Amino acid sequence: MMIHDDIYEWKGWGGKLKLASGSCRLRIFDLRKGDDPGFSVLRPYIIVVSDTPEGRMTVKSCAGNIATGVTRDFDIDPDRMVWIEHYPAKHYGVKSEYVIPEKNERIDFDWQEGMAINPRWRPVKPDMLEILQELLSMEEETPKAEE
Repeated sequence: MMIHDDIYEWKGWGGKLKLASGSCRLRIFDLRKGDDPGFSVLRPYIIVVSDTPEGRMTVKSCAGNIATGVTRDFDIDPDRMVWIEHYPAKHYGVKSEYVIPEKNERIDFDWQEGMAINPRWRPVKPDMLEILQELLSMEEETPKAEE
């Protein structure tokens, strides 16, 4: 199912200044691989991006730029994917007594000449959230996938 799990670096639009360039964790799942579900999936690619501690830019601030690069670099048809921003739970406080809960958001883009524009964030629906949680939990049980 997982076909990629690594740090993805994207170029911004600032030339030598590298404005809006950065990195994120990129996981790509292909629902057509693995166990045969017995039915055809219209959007077999689930793309999950997460911020990295060393990232200069957030995935939210550069969503269209990242999506454009990922679909081009991995030859993914945008009409056949679901794009998810994943924010793991974070603990904070002197004794890590406070928690910011895990959050997942689905992003829909308009595509124009191969570029993702006009991102729209919305909550992940319960059925998709169940699939996402299953994929992410399977990932924890298996070694890192190679390209």
